[in-house]
Amino acid sequence: MSRFSIIFSATAILAVSGCVSLPTGPSVMVLPGSGLSFDQFRNDDAVCRQYAYAQIGGTTANEAGVSSGVTSAAVGTALGAAAGAAIGGGRGAAIGAGTGLLGGSIVGTGAADSSIYGTQERYNVAYIQCMYAKGHRVPVSGQFSRRLSDLKITAT
Repeated sequence: MSRFSIIFSATAILAVSGCVSLPTGPSVMVLPGSGLSFDQFRNDDAVCRQYAYAQIGGTTANEAGVSSGVTSAAVGTALGAAAGAAIGGGRGAAIGAGTGLLGGSIVGTGAADSSIYGTQERYNVAYIQCMYAKGHRVPVSGQFSRRLSDLKITAT
């Protein structure tokens, strides 16, 4: 099996595995607020989705991931070709480009994942803030703690 076949196969596998995508919308559950109708909830949901989309720069999490992954693969190919040409001449450039494409694709997959989840997290925060401001129930993180009055202190 030639080097080109190995590199092409590895790149194809990485490209297919990198196609995992998140839904274009919030990934958190928000419930209608007390005393608010479901129609009001749906209207507020639409407004808050638009608000959150604008807050992340008008790009979906999937678009950010694809852009990041493609950029990393392209940069890896260019750097690999330049290094290969500097080291081994014309034949080295082809080998370096293939190696750079493989390395750039691997790095690009990681960069794409980071971009996807980072963008989704920022979207969720903006969406939750908007829905909370409109009076709806939003998820909160917290931890249980003991109240001071529950602690029994004994003097010795």
